[in-house]
Amino acid sequence: MLRFEVSVEDLLRSRFALSPAMDLCFLLGSLAGGRGGPLPRAWAARLLPAFERLRRESELDAALTLFTPQGGPNFVAPPPRGLNQTWADDLARIRATPPEAARRECAANATGPSARDPRVRAVLDSPDAVSRIAEAMDRAWHELLAPDWPQLRAICERDVVHRVGVIGDHGWATTIESLHASITWQAGGMEVGHFPRVGVVRLVGDGLLLIPSVFVRNIAAHTEDPWPRTLIYRARGTAALWGEQEAAPRPDALTALVGRARARLLSALDAPASTSHLARSLAMAPGAVGDHLAVLRNAGLLVRARSGRSVLYRRTPLGEALVAGSG
Repeated sequence: MLRFEVSVEDLLRSRFALSPAMDLCFLLGSLAGGRGGPLPRAWAARLLPAFERLRRESELDAALTLFTPQGGPNFVAPPPRGLNQTWADDLARIRATPPEAARRECAANATGPSARDPRVRAVLDSPDAVSRIAEAMDRAWHELLAPDWPQLRAICERDVVHRVGVIGDHGWATTIESLHASITWQAGGMEVGHFPRVGVVRLVGDGLLLIPSVFVRNIAAHTEDPWPRTLIYRARGTAALWGEQEAAPRPDALTALVGRARARLLSALDAPASTSHLARSLAMAPGAVGDHLAVLRNAGLLVRARSGRSVLYRRTPLGEALVAGSG
């Protein structure tokens, strides 16, 4: 069990962020059969041929050697700075890693059998190891993750909108406990039962960084510098993305009543979302989403409200009752 000692100041300084580089590392680990959760069969079948080709054609194996079940070097997944983090931001920071810092991290992490592969060793021991690993990861990003990233990012952004709403309605303790079934709030701190090792982490006023991910298996943590104290948790909507909802009752009655597209939209609005978020997360055309939302709103099933620069839609009590009844 891992316990985070959290003060009021820590809660005030806690924040959310997205990390494209970390999600790329999770994805690569999953495809390699190591770090990260198992991918759905359809995703793995689609990505594995390109992944294996990249291992042959690029120096991706050198990067993969650095990943362990416990983590990996910080320079391949630098701490994110906020919700607007992009792969370009991450790549620039990876490339700016001082060679000596990279050598230390490579020595600490490249300890498995693959680290003795002459081809891998030649990359890790070269003076330009950072740029060669960065180039391999950039190719992996563009060929494996970039096509799906708008949809995956939208799911994570919707998760953050939901969590912020929970903070406003119920407070931080409820929000933290909702991140994972093993988390409980206990007397000035949070206990994460998922971790087998026992330890206490004190935040000492610098807050907690919370990162939603569609690739993390259950929950992960960073507890040492240079990362802030961090929890990486599974974003809401991941189950629907992976098709895990197929075992649950299907909203056939709702589909018959309002049509398939509108039933999908109404069911997806278990948390407030904008037109663009819905379009990306459901892979629908923005214009079609806007038209369907207008019909649902005119029928009294949705309301909308401005939040910053976005207009968010949420279900009315009537909309909630229809979705609940269809299940």
